[in-house]
Amino acid sequence: MNAPVSDGLPEPLRSGAMRVILLGLTLAVLDTSIVNLAQPDIARELQMNAAQSVWVVNAYQLAVLVSLLPLAAVGERIGYRRVYRAGMLLFALASIAAMAASSMGTLIAARALQGLGASGVMAVNSALVRLIYPAGRLGRGMALNSLVVAVSAMAGPTVSALILSVASWPWLFALNLPLGVLAWQRAGRVLPRNPASPTPPARFSVFDVLLNAAMFGLLFLGGSELTQRGSGPHAGPLAGWWLLGGGLVVGALHLSRQWRRTVPLFPVDLLRIPVFALSMASSVSAFCAQMLSFLALPFLLLQTYGHSHLQAGLLITAWPLATAIVAPIAGRLIGRYHSGLLGGLGMAVFACGLAALSFMPAHAANADVAWRLALAGAGFALFQSPNNHTIVSSAPLHRSGGASGMLGTARLTGQTLGAVILAAIFTLHPGHDGSAETLALLVAAGCALCAGVCSCLRVKA
Repeated sequence: MNAPVSDGLPEPLRSGAMRVILLGLTLAVLDTSIVNLAQPDIARELQMNAAQSVWVVNAYQLAVLVSLLPLAAVGERIGYRRVYRAGMLLFALASIAAMAASSMGTLIAARALQGLGASGVMAVNSALVRLIYPAGRLGRGMALNSLVVAVSAMAGPTVSALILSVASWPWLFALNLPLGVLAWQRAGRVLPRNPASPTPPARFSVFDVLLNAAMFGLLFLGGSELTQRGSGPHAGPLAGWWLLGGGLVVGALHLSRQWRRTVPLFPVDLLRIPVFALSMASSVSAFCAQMLSFLALPFLLLQTYGHSHLQAGLLITAWPLATAIVAPIAGRLIGRYHSGLLGGLGMAVFACGLAALSFMPAHAANADVAWRLALAGAGFALFQSPNNHTIVSSAPLHRSGGASGMLGTARLTGQTLGAVILAAIFTLHPGHDGSAETLALLVAAGCALCAGVCSCLRVKA
């Protein structure tokens, strides 16, 4: 289906297009965490130290973060379908390079190219969903998107463990080639073209792209430095704070330039829409809370409560299971109830789950841990789909690319902020007696409440 659409695709074209979208999204999100368990094996085989092996993960995430908004802007100029296909093809080809890598440098470079390809998929994902679904059913499409992101993110370690139990680490990238090529081939047939834009395309400035990359790159590196807390010979909290400060300075320059643009690379024009701005604030706060809890929970379960890795993994599975159950329900509630209220309720439930985890007794039964995790997962699912729907639908149709890029940027920015806050907490409370983890969960609950307040404010915006 190559013709532009005004209100979604008819069935069965809609289902076919959505299958392609979700396949690409699954591969892109899964590869964010699929190599985590293999890092010791990779480091040993390629003769890396621990600090170097971290870049097998960081290179992917950094490439995604710095290129999301530029690729979303490119999608508005040349078509979301073209950016999606180019990203999918690069992702698949880079996976071959990752499989064949025989040195640290080649593997890290291949992972960076994978991240750039994945960014092409994620940058235009929500914009394509908006073109695929009629306005009245967009909530269901966004709910499917949210479900796939949540489940894929949590499934990375599990898929990795299954593959590593029967094969070596290069096979972690094996499925990306056939599935990526399949998605690339099908995307050319079923994904819609962009509708005609009432405004001229954005002027593409290389300097703006470089400023955007420097801003997000410095912020990411600063957060990573603080999170690792001295994993390298020159690492330390001071270096991390300097990097963060540099990112803020570059960001101030970048945003001041963007503020004067009619169609800016960083979508400040969309941030002038009150509902969009409040939704973005909710998203950053919510993902900050999510990352804080995701990073603190393993320490709490393994070191404080003495669970084995298998027990901790099975318990944490209650979170994505609850998300998988609630996300489709949330999608069906969109349109029946105000998204601001749904998001506020979801964040209230999320905050209750996090607070319940922080006040959990020292010898809590597995069921007591599981229901708290499930409550948090259910609350986040009730928030995410309505909030994402509002972010995408509140932007003008011709700016869907900018909204789609901002959706992914908010997630990664919130996660980076959560990692920085946890690093600061661990610096103040260096022992793992449970006090730092408990404080982190309480701060996460506070962030969730802030997200809920911003969401409720949309009712009158």
